[in-house]
Formats: sequence, structure tokens, C-alpha cells
Amino acid sequence: MDIIPAVDIRGGRCVRLTQGDYARETVFEEDPVAAARRWADLGARRIHVVDLDGAKGGKPVNDAIVRAIAASMPCPVQTGGGIRDIETFRSMVAGGLDRIAMGTAAVKDRALLRAIVAEAAPHLIVSVDARDGRVALEGWTEATDLDATDFIRELTDLGVQRVVFTDISRDGVAGSPNFEAYERLTRETSMAVVAAGGVSRVDDLRRLAECGVEGAIVGRALYTGDVDLREALEVLA
Repeated sequence: MDIIPAVDIRGGRCVRLTQGDYARETVFEEDPVAAARRWADLGARRIHVVDLDGAKGGKPVNDAIVRAIAASMPCPVQTGGGIRDIETFRSMVAGGLDRIAMGTAAVKDRALLRAIVAEAAPHLIVSVDARDGRVALEGWTEATDLDATDFIRELTDLGVQRVVFTDISRDGVAGSPNFEAYERLTRETSMAVVAAGGVSRVDDLRRLAECGVEGAIVGRALYTGDVDLREALEVLA
């Protein structure tokens, strides 16, 4: 299982939100490129970069920083946040991003989703962000009645190869991931699943590996030191 450090960017800085709440922000690093480099130097095999301003606003805002991270890392970099048309998707791939996450657009524009799957399925990740089992959109600010598991089954039928699943209630807070949700997703669907939200200790990563997920995105716990990346990589090796 891959351990994937998160670099969330808002206002040009590396931050973490609590449960997706833009009013509950903690700044961990003034320079997101330096943050990403630190994790890569410690052995991360992939970095996850989110443009929080883009996710909320509907178009990339911090894309120059995202591209700078991709250009300077020795490992693959994936990104998401405000990518809602095929031209932006193509531009991100051309800019060196290995995987591109789409959330709101994947729900609201199935024609776009089909076009991207046909053109570049290996580069696509669909972000499935759920609150109480229902998909949330627009940077987690818009609720829907769409059941997350049903949506992932639909994505599988459409040819999507990989999702990042986030339980919003667990994101950016101490506790544990929603292991039951990950076990259900890996058992009931054939989708490659990357877990996000709630990792607070190395034991959480062990348990996620047992759930069968492909990778785990870790944010706040790395920045606070609750999870030591070197130790986690050794344990999950």
C-alpha cells in the first residue's frame, strides 16, 4: 500500500482544513513546494497536491505552485481541485502531473467523464467525497443525495480505474479512518481505492492495508508528527 503525503494549498500556503471547513484552517508551511520536497526526501513514492481554492472556486487557482511541485519532485505527483473541463485536464497532464483528480465535474458532467476515460483513463482519479455516505461537491460545500457506493459502481461501469474516497467527517481530525467503508468498497466493487481522511497513527495505516486499499493519503498527522513517514514506510514495506 502506498503512503501518500498530502500538500493542500490555500492562498499559496500549505494548510489543512478540519472536516472540509474552510473556516477551520491550520497553516503548516508557507512554502508548499518545500513541504512536498520534505516528504519526497523522506522516501514518499507519490505526493498528493490539492488546490483548495480551485476546488471551491471551480477553476485552478494555485496551478503555478502545483506545476512547480510536479517539476521538482523525484516521484510522481497527483493533483485535484477545480479541474472541470478536458482542456484543463490535458494541460495538467502536459505539465507533468501523473494523475488528475476530478470530483464535482465527474458527478455533474458524465459526457466529460466519458471523454476523459476514453482519452486518458490511467491519468484519471475520481474524488468521491462523502458525508454520511452521500457524495458532497464543490469543495465539500454542496450536499447531494447520491449514495457514494452506488456512484463508485457506476464509475466502474464507465471505465474509471481509480477513486480517492474521503469520509469528510474524519478528515483533518484525530481519530481513525472509516475502516468499515473501505472494507465495503473493496469487497463490493472492483475499483482501485485510495483512502483519505482520518489517519492519526501508523496502526491506522496497517489497518487500511488490511482493508485492501491501494494507497492512503495522509495529511495532518504527518505535519503534527503523529505519523513518522520513515517509520510508516518501513512498517508498510
